[in-house]
Amino acid sequence: MTQSTTTVDLTTTLGRLLLPNPILVASGTFGYAREMENVIDVSRLGGVLPKTITAEPRVGNAPWRTVETSAGLLNAIGLDNDGIDAFLEHHLPYLRTIGAPIVVSVAGRTEDEFVGLAARVAEHGADAVELNLSCPNVSGGIDFGINAESCRKVVAAARKACSAPILAKLTPNVTKIAEVAKGAADGGADAVCLINTVLAMAIDWRRQKPVLGNGMGGLSGPAIKPIALRCVHQVRSSVDVPIIGIGGISNIDDVMQFLVAGASAVQIGTANYYDPTVSTRLIDELPVALSELNATSVKEVVGSLTI
Repeated sequence: MTQSTTTVDLTTTLGRLLLPNPILVASGTFGYAREMENVIDVSRLGGVLPKTITAEPRVGNAPWRTVETSAGLLNAIGLDNDGIDAFLEHHLPYLRTIGAPIVVSVAGRTEDEFVGLAARVAEHGADAVELNLSCPNVSGGIDFGINAESCRKVVAAARKACSAPILAKLTPNVTKIAEVAKGAADGGADAVCLINTVLAMAIDWRRQKPVLGNGMGGLSGPAIKPIALRCVHQVRSSVDVPIIGIGGISNIDDVMQFLVAGASAVQIGTANYYDPTVSTRLIDELPVALSELNATSVKEVVGSLTI
């Protein structure tokens, strides 16, 4: 007989970061939460990651910026955003009122930019900072996420300057992702986020040109879930650091697969576009799924995969 779902503990701990449940929404897929406040009860979410912020405003890449593929979404937005000053003035004050933990995603061109961005958003009340070390759609976007030592250095510098928990979002476009994850862990990351999008492209053969204005972009959605699960398992097996799983999650089976593989939490990304209520529905379904494994908490099933 399964445990009563009323006794299931959904709280999740990621280093210094305590979340009410393991269901977060991924940066770039949820706007600044204002866009979703009339669609779902955003206060129920385990965490909200608004669009990645950079030091200066960015107009992003030339169109086309998105294209659907047979099993996912290909994008090359190019970190289009209004910059840190506008974010701190117009968006973060609102985000702090919604009742869910706020994890601010930041991207820098240099180590100093990452450090400065992390420190500023922490000073203004962000619950945690996600270092986007892995965007494939901008020049230099993955430089800090493809080398373990570079990753360690930028995480360590941000950790030293920033009082908030630090999450490192890593790219799958490397040979050995566990080595980069170890670099993040050695630098003091509270957790690593696996994975960012997979470098890919779409081609219009009649025009003999790429569909995306940037030529290549990042593939997300169901197509990358097996890759993401592999990365989570590899990191869980070799590095002692909490993991947030990302990649093609759209139903409760997907969530449970990531938890069993070793993720302590997940981020919902592409699914928000075609099913904006998915995140809160997964929170509702999670206790029943956990009870099927006779688990009374999320942590009991994390990393329970046997091979």
